[in-house]
Amino acid sequence: MATVTLDRLTKKYPNGFVAVTDLNIDIADGEFLVLVGPSGCGKSTALRMVAGLEEISDGELLIAGERMNDVEPKDRNIAMVFQSYALYPHLDVARNIGFPLKLAGVPKAEIEERVRTAARLLELEPLLGNKPAQLSGGQRQRVAMGRAIVRDPAVFLMDEPLSNLDAKLRVQMRAEITALQHRLGATTIYVTHDQVEAMTMGDRVAVLKDGLLQQVDDPTDLYERPDNLFVAGFIGAPAMNLRLARLERGADAWQLRLGSQTLLLNEQVLAANPGLRGYDGADVVVGIRPEAFEDAAVATDDGGPRLGATVSLTEALGSDLLLHFPLDAPSVEAGDPDALEGIEDRMVIARVHPRSTARPGSAVELTVDVGGLHFFDPQTEAAIRA
Repeated sequence: MATVTLDRLTKKYPNGFVAVTDLNIDIADGEFLVLVGPSGCGKSTALRMVAGLEEISDGELLIAGERMNDVEPKDRNIAMVFQSYALYPHLDVARNIGFPLKLAGVPKAEIEERVRTAARLLELEPLLGNKPAQLSGGQRQRVAMGRAIVRDPAVFLMDEPLSNLDAKLRVQMRAEITALQHRLGATTIYVTHDQVEAMTMGDRVAVLKDGLLQQVDDPTDLYERPDNLFVAGFIGAPAMNLRLARLERGADAWQLRLGSQTLLLNEQVLAANPGLRGYDGADVVVGIRPEAFEDAAVATDDGGPRLGATVSLTEALGSDLLLHFPLDAPSVEAGDPDALEGIEDRMVIARVHPRSTARPGSAVELTVDVGGLHFFDPQTEAAIRA
């Protein structure tokens, strides 16, 4: 396997459109890195530059320390798994898996051995004689992966390989791909628009927006310490609630005014985010994860400060209950300069214990874990910490 270095990688098309700008990521040997972001953010373009399917406009690509900018795709020692599987319908599973070895002139006996090894790893042995039309979506995806595995590449590249599968099969296949990657110890770059997929699969996750890298971190830190408003709003399901608030130093405690309601902030919050002291009397964007709320009627302790809410909608998920409610503080969306001028236009979502008896139309008190709040500068959209 090998390390991969993206050094100021840039893609600019002849019409002037810049799809990726100064992308800098060092990927360790054997690491599973996920590129995630909304459609059009540049993640697939970045992957295609690594594969050699897109010309690099500026910057350098290094694989195992060797510059690859001008190396032909077939000579980069990479294997790519596509969204569409790209299987040959007239060939059976064994010949689909072994096809790249046949093209490379590998002896027949070695092809058969390597195909059997890959099939055993992917539990495809009983299906080696079947054609793609006789396979399920998950089986076809495993065949596509087998075709990559037999090449024994230095780097695996995967471009939204699960997007054509139904929800249940996607969950199963992402677990299988993760387990397989760990067994192989293979350096892998995986592209997806699904942030749940990214968070559950990657050793590290790189978040892109408009061709720019927003943050690269392990999933836990990405979730708990987002660097800016975009990452905060993009990572997490349901998404973080982002609202404009006024921070004020009171006589006994700092206060966070959210519309007509006020939350008291303890010293632990200020100690964890000392930069807040510079925002006395100023607006900040506060981010509240749905799980930072609890229905005070079922809370096992005092839970901290409370907000009053009138429930508009409930979603029973079995293990949780989602409460949707309005809050008269302006909602904020990263990158939207008009967001701070609007009135509340989307519901706040709270994830509470399923024992909550809250129903649409009912008034509830919600405790807020102020230690779990996130704060951002309204102008720069950067996290307020030090």
